[in-house]
Amino acid sequence: MVQVCANGTRTSADGAVVPLSPEAIAGSVAEAVAAGATDVHVHPKSPCGRDSLSPRMLAVTLDAIRARLPAPVPVGVTTGAWTEPDPAARAARVRSWTVLPDHASVNWHEPGAEQVAAALIERGVGVEAGLWSGTDGAALYLRSPLAPKVLRVLAEVTDTGPASAEDSARELLTELGTAHGRPVLLHGEEAGAWPVLRLAGRLGLPARIGLEDTLHLPDGRRAASNAELVTAGLTEWTSARRHGPG
Repeated sequence: MVQVCANGTRTSADGAVVPLSPEAIAGSVAEAVAAGATDVHVHPKSPCGRDSLSPRMLAVTLDAIRARLPAPVPVGVTTGAWTEPDPAARAARVRSWTVLPDHASVNWHEPGAEQVAAALIERGVGVEAGLWSGTDGAALYLRSPLAPKVLRVLAEVTDTGPASAEDSARELLTELGTAHGRPVLLHGEEAGAWPVLRLAGRLGLPARIGLEDTLHLPDGRRAASNAELVTAGLTEWTSARRHGPG
C-alpha cells in the first residue's frame, strides 16, 4: 500500500501546487489515486487555509473527494493538536462530525491522544496511531489499552537528514517491536522522505508519499503534483522491494 498525503500543514506559501480548497484537494487526490495510491490522508482546511476539524469543512472536503474517487479507496484526515489545542474540545469535534472519514491519524505524543482516539473508535472511525521519532509516542502507545484496537501505526521519522533518516527509522521500528500486531506504515519527511520510503520497500512495509511529506522528487526537482510524487514513490518502493531487506 502507498498512501498519498495530499497537503498536510502546508499553506499557500509552499506554492500553488499544494491543494488547499476542497475542490483542489479532491482533484489532486483523484489524480494521485489514478497514479496508483491506494489510501488517502488529507488535512481539511478552513477558508483561510488553516487545518480544521470543523464538521462543515470536513463534510465538504470528504464529499468532494469521494465524488471523485472509486468507492473502495479509504480517505483519512488529521486530528493533530494544532487543529484544536484543548483535548476535550478536540474529542468533542470528532463527536460532532456529520460525515465520517474512514480513518483519522492521532499523534500519540500529543496531550489528549487517547481521549481523541477513544472518540474516533466510538464512532467507528479507524485510528492511525501517529508515532513520531524523537518523542515518547511509541512508549505511550505500547502502554496504551487502545493500542490493539487501532487500524494501523504511522511510524513517522522526523529526522530530515538524507543520510541519517534511515537509521532513525530503524531505531523507531526497533522501539515499536511487534506494535501490538498492528500493521505499520513507515514514512519520512522532507529530505528524509525518500530514504525512508526505500527502506519501507526493502522491508515490505506500506509507505506514504505526497506534498505533506516532501515537495521534491527523488532527483531533487520540485514536484508538479501529488500524482507525480506517487508515480515516483511507487517506482522507488517497488525497486527497493525487489532488492529485499538490507
